[in-house]
Amino acid sequence: MRSFLAVAVASALFLGGCANQPQAELPRGVSFIENNQAASDSIHIPYQKYQLDNGLTVLLSPDSSDPLVHVDVTYHVGSAREQLGKSGFAHFFEHMMFQGSTNVADEQHFKLVTESGGTLNGTTNTDRTNYYQTVPNNQLEKMLWLEADRMGFLLPAVTEQAFETQRSTVKNERGQRVDNRPYGRLWERVGQAMYPADHPYSWPVIGWMDDLDRGTVADLRQFFQRWYGPNNATLTIGGDIDVAQTLAWVNQYFGTIPRGPEVVDAPKQPASLDADRYISMEDKVHLPLLYVSMPTVYARHDDEAALDLLAQILGGGKTSIFYKNLVENGYAVQAQVSHPCRELACEMSLFAVANPAKGANLAQLEQIIRDSVAEFEQRGVTAEDLQKAKVANETETLFGLQSVRGKVSSLAYNQTFFGQPDLTAEDLARYNKVTAADVLRVFNQYVKDKPAVIMSIVPEGQTELIAAADNWVAPAVTPDLTSLGMAESTAVAADDFDRSKVPAAGANPVIELPSLWRHTLANGIKMIGTQSTETPTTEILIALDGGNRLLAPEQAGLASLTAAMLGESTSTLSTSEFAQELEKLGSTIAVTSSGYRTYVSVSSLSRNLDATMALLQQRLWHNGFTEADFARVKQQQLQGIKQSVNRPQWLADVAWSKLLYGQDNPQGWPAQGTLQSVQALTLADVKGYYQEQFKAGNASVVTVSDLSQSQLQQALAFLGQWQGQASKPKPLQPLPTLQPKIFLLDKPGAAQSVIRIGKRSNKFDATGQHFLAGLMNYPLGGAFNSRINLNLREDKGYTYGARTGFNGGPELGQFIARADVRADATAASVQEFITEIKQYHDSGIRPDELAFMKSSISQRDALKFETPGQKARFLGQILRYDLADDYVQQQARIINSVTAEQLNQLATQELDLQQMSILVVGDKATNLVPLQQLGYEVVELTL
Repeated sequence: MRSFLAVAVASALFLGGCANQPQAELPRGVSFIENNQAASDSIHIPYQKYQLDNGLTVLLSPDSSDPLVHVDVTYHVGSAREQLGKSGFAHFFEHMMFQGSTNVADEQHFKLVTESGGTLNGTTNTDRTNYYQTVPNNQLEKMLWLEADRMGFLLPAVTEQAFETQRSTVKNERGQRVDNRPYGRLWERVGQAMYPADHPYSWPVIGWMDDLDRGTVADLRQFFQRWYGPNNATLTIGGDIDVAQTLAWVNQYFGTIPRGPEVVDAPKQPASLDADRYISMEDKVHLPLLYVSMPTVYARHDDEAALDLLAQILGGGKTSIFYKNLVENGYAVQAQVSHPCRELACEMSLFAVANPAKGANLAQLEQIIRDSVAEFEQRGVTAEDLQKAKVANETETLFGLQSVRGKVSSLAYNQTFFGQPDLTAEDLARYNKVTAADVLRVFNQYVKDKPAVIMSIVPEGQTELIAAADNWVAPAVTPDLTSLGMAESTAVAADDFDRSKVPAAGANPVIELPSLWRHTLANGIKMIGTQSTETPTTEILIALDGGNRLLAPEQAGLASLTAAMLGESTSTLSTSEFAQELEKLGSTIAVTSSGYRTYVSVSSLSRNLDATMALLQQRLWHNGFTEADFARVKQQQLQGIKQSVNRPQWLADVAWSKLLYGQDNPQGWPAQGTLQSVQALTLADVKGYYQEQFKAGNASVVTVSDLSQSQLQQALAFLGQWQGQASKPKPLQPLPTLQPKIFLLDKPGAAQSVIRIGKRSNKFDATGQHFLAGLMNYPLGGAFNSRINLNLREDKGYTYGARTGFNGGPELGQFIARADVRADATAASVQEFITEIKQYHDSGIRPDELAFMKSSISQRDALKFETPGQKARFLGQILRYDLADDYVQQQARIINSVTAEQLNQLATQELDLQQMSILVVGDKATNLVPLQQLGYEVVELTL
């Protein structure tokens, strides 16, 4: 079946040339494999595939739409390649790969990429590890040099000191992302119960801490020797590249790296259960959660597509059986079904978060889940079910191709696991050909009456809420402590150039700002837009001034409650009926609130824009505001507040807002509201706030689309009928005086402490004091290799990341320093923050830091305007603050001309510690005395 998206995107994604023909004479040591040239009426990603003599697979995907390149190196090694008892090594090595190599100094990788105006990171999952950079196109050679150096010349930099520092960083990451997060241990417990103890999916990617403590530098070096050879890697480069020059650089920097040991694909290993396995745990949560997971197939198995669509039909949105029976009926505040797939195995996963208003017993929730599955069997699969699920898949595919990174990631993934880089059209076809009979067949084969892992997570001390008594216990595991037996390679790259020399950058690319159009409707609504023809999609953002700023403090939570109600029924369609119409179109309409605005965001395939606009009119002007919707949405918000209280970061945000803005201003209260404020809100309050906020005088419109200005104006002409004058918020009340004290909010037993240090500052401006303050802050805490992050993360190992920054709004701004740190390093971390801020205040920016800041910020404009979302944010900023169309060029001139003296004067003014308060959310029992020893008065807070 031909994709309905094919013709529309063919011109954007098609690359001319002859199939399977190299376009130029190849360098010695490079073999041409293929040139992807699908038929012009099919959706595909163009690429050329090569292989070096050492086994490195190279994919080149030219795309001249923006002056940037994305470089991805994917190694076919994840936690599934680890030995039993040596978990976490793949992820650990992701960290080590940023610690320097023979010709790249410690932290230089981050510095060079950031200085080039680029972004970078690495990720690890069960099956692969990848490293990537997006940079201006003149920086490509430097990126290839960096990646090649750590592929071929890393081991000399793997020292005991670097090893121990990154071991601490990984532990901090686990503390922040797992141990200190509600439900954070869910997936590792389910994986443990789903798979046999020796199955590579039975342990978490981040690893067990005992295994990390057991690991040695020798283990890590052998892991690199075994898996990080070029023959186990795919190098993918996309963007504004010259193919011949790029291939020459690739061959120069990677071609002489010795081949590694041979690697074969691991066998597929779907799990098999003989009976339901009930497991449970207590956690620092408010809402009990039930997670049901059953084994299915593996990635790209013949049944994967049908299983994915089954999950979407069962519980993929507001029209699903799961949503109706669990959320709509009030038994859960959240419920969903998904079918996550990996290289070796997949699972069908069903979960629900209980709503205490209907009783929080998870046995009841389990029965509703089982009843919902039975209801699906009885009802069957409708034509509409299939249509919605298939459109959702196609829409997701298309939106994923809006960036060069998205295209490169798809090519790298498919090459690594399936040996075929571009499977876009094939994947669309295999989903489109799924029938109702296929969905029912896989339901019967993998889901109906099949054993599952059933995980209950309940609040501490409430084990009576679990679905059933545990009937499975993780078996004791005997670690495999044998060496990988890898002798360190003595092979040396035979280069005819000096690898220690950093390649020079080419000429800076010419940045072309999006071409803008403006229009004002008869009722005064301002519109701004740009045309983006890479994908046949339209994004519209309607911003309504007001937000929380229109509220009195006692109304905290009303803006977010009203936004949630605007996602429910209209005067003619129920919540599920409205959602169903959107799903048929592959469109979304979302309403969200913020401190100063409410946003209505629309995403649509351009071919379906008119039908989407008809629904938007209902959403804007004809909402149902029923008592039933209100009761459910209000209950969800109340439960969300209770749940948030268990998140230290949320507590820190709430406490910090009160310190900064006081209790007499709406900014001093949480956007969600408090239990007291939300409980007191009524449907009449929602209707009144809606009348105040949703008026033409408050509205402005941003559009990014492949359609022309005239087509967009026609589609949005109905907005000219909107009435109402702009709202006038009440004046701000006097702001509290910030005191140089430590404010401690107790979070008993917290694995980490949350630190906030800061003060009020200038409101937003694009070219004035606020902008200059951001430049000043960049070396202090605005980049990965800033003073504060290198100190707390890389040197001390106290945190997974530390930052400082200036945030500005239309009325107020702030300077804030923040980090989540090890509980036992709380006071030491506060002291390091104080020391670094004071030193920067006193001594100012160094010449090398000034040069680094100018280079980094001036070059990153090449990355700012690639995707429709980025363009929309750019246009929205112009419209909101009435900026000149060329304000980006004005900023560039300021960056180039600013002096150290100007920035140091700002540092003296803005970084005075006597004007700053310090907030710590952590365990009082362990932190109170050490914090008092810092010489500050410690004030205990309550919320």
